[in-house]
Amino acid sequence: MSKNIKTIPTSEYDEVVAVVQTYIDGLREGNNSIISKAFHKAATMYGLTAEGSLLGGPIENLYTFVEEHGKAPDIKTRVDILSMTPTTAVVKVDMEKDAGGYDYTDFHTLIKLDGKWGIIAKTFHTYAS
Repeated sequence: MSKNIKTIPTSEYDEVVAVVQTYIDGLREGNNSIISKAFHKAATMYGLTAEGSLLGGPIENLYTFVEEHGKAPDIKTRVDILSMTPTTAVVKVDMEKDAGGYDYTDFHTLIKLDGKWGIIAKTFHTYAS
């Protein structure tokens, strides 16, 4: 007989969204000290630029982009949790008007370590502007 048990409290979903919102707030402010609070120190990112080139490697690539392009005051986003377990989550971020004027779709993989959620991987697609 299966058990009818809610395994993930709503508060966990809120925590995951808050981590992703920290990333978005950091982009809006052009502030890597805010953005880095959302990412695990060993996080990676991979994706395709608007020209179709692969950009990948350590999350420091994101920090370099933010340093070069600055604030994104007009950024607009939608955050959707696609899947979640007690220790992992996958979040989709639909994004318009980043600091470079680009639109993106991001997929963030989060992990909960020592009671704290953090983004361990960012995969993205850049749309031509």
